[in-house]
Amino acid sequence: MKLLLLDQFSDPGGAQQGLLELLPSLRARGWEAVAGLPGDGELFPRFREAGFAAVRIRCGPYTPGSKSFGDAARFLAGTPVLARQIRRLAAGFSPDLVYVNGPRLLPGVAYAGLRVPVLFHSHSYLFPGLVRRLAGLSLRKCGACVVGSCRFVADPWRPFVRPDRISVIYNGVAGPEAPRPPGPPSRTPTIACIGRIAPEKGQREFVAAAAIIRRAFPGCRFVIYGAALFGEAGTLRYDAEVREAAAPLGVEFAGWVTDVYSALRSVDLLLVPSAGHEATTRVILEAHAAGVPVIAFRSGGIPEVIEEGHDGWLAGSTEEMAGRAIELLTGDPSRLAEVSSAARLTWCRKFTLDRYHQELLDAMQRASLAVR
Repeated sequence: MKLLLLDQFSDPGGAQQGLLELLPSLRARGWEAVAGLPGDGELFPRFREAGFAAVRIRCGPYTPGSKSFGDAARFLAGTPVLARQIRRLAAGFSPDLVYVNGPRLLPGVAYAGLRVPVLFHSHSYLFPGLVRRLAGLSLRKCGACVVGSCRFVADPWRPFVRPDRISVIYNGVAGPEAPRPPGPPSRTPTIACIGRIAPEKGQREFVAAAAIIRRAFPGCRFVIYGAALFGEAGTLRYDAEVREAAAPLGVEFAGWVTDVYSALRSVDLLLVPSAGHEATTRVILEAHAAGVPVIAFRSGGIPEVIEEGHDGWLAGSTEEMAGRAIELLTGDPSRLAEVSSAARLTWCRKFTLDRYHQELLDAMQRASLAVR
């Protein structure tokens, strides 16, 4: 099978990492692929190293969150250009399926008018409004199939896509070579937040929780792993604000890590204070695989991948998250060990990379046979 892979970013976010990890499985099935990516990010050499061509397309840049009038003008002007680029790619490659890894690309795909099946992989939640409606109408026009990374992000597309063309496939992660041995926290417990530095990832809330925890348990070490990606001004401002708030607390900033498990090896407790519109958040699955206990906000699709009190904990506020952390760090140390072991078993049963790739490739195969 031949795939045209379209991504709205060429920098390494969670969805992009998932696409990169899929490439060896495509190769193992003997499938061919060409990628269309915007910008000049890290994905270009990574695709080429994996033996797949990557071609530059036009998409953005746009500001994060609510879009400005300038964004709208660039989008309207850029969509016909993007559509022509997609048509040229499809004409030169003759794909059996167009795989779309980001909603910003959907109007361009619809405008291109391809007579090729389309599969949209929905990793994030789009708020009700014009942007969601435009993406949904684009899906309808393409007769597309949709894979959602959880029910929370799949359900908004149901008014636009036939029920039999929507499926939910939870992400999978490779896991470390060896999980962290379960046991009590270290004498100086390390509490971490891992992910792209952006408002929806909740680093500001992590700093607020750190302030509460430090007052009750002064011996803790707090670390933020991640960086402000995509070069967007709003994200860079947020990064500066987080660092300013964290400075009096001595919170460490360890930067972006390419091997998340090397970071998780030194973490006793992971906090995931994601915003209400976040999906399942890849780092939770990575923590499960590494046997690191997680306290996460009860938001978005996160309750779909954490069973409260069994393989992690859910919190409704920064104060509740901090209180739960204090309770765990000052309570029976065997409790953290129990949850660590349960989280590792959850990963083995539900969130391995092999399971994810098998289900996603099967969904691609079915989508390529879908009749519009």
